[in-house]
Amino acid sequence: MSFLLRVIINAAAIWLATQMLDGLGVVGGEDTGTTVLVYLVVGLVFGVVNAVVKPIVKAISFPLYILTLGLFTLVVNALMLMLTGWLSEQTDYGLRVDGFGTAVLGALIISIVSFILSVAIPGARKKD
Repeated sequence: MSFLLRVIINAAAIWLATQMLDGLGVVGGEDTGTTVLVYLVVGLVFGVVNAVVKPIVKAISFPLYILTLGLFTLVVNALMLMLTGWLSEQTDYGLRVDGFGTAVLGALIISIVSFILSVAIPGARKKD
């Protein structure tokens, strides 16, 4: 149940980021139901990328985290968002990111919103 809740939180955070930034958007979905499904799939892909790829990148770039006092996290989060966009560009549906600057701002928004929703929703921060 916690995994499904994390996917919904990611989808909500991505939706808010797409509403706030012009260079970030989700393509696909002619009606509301399809659009919601596209956001959920993008949230799932984003969660899988963060669970599989991000720890590897963090381990490799550990010296940069120390050197920048943790600010390199913004770059890694932006790269994970761009990777999610690239993976979803393989289909007609998915996330579109215009550039690295948009990815940095989008990742920052998504991180903040995900954190707030995880704290506000009971059971969202529990590990399965």
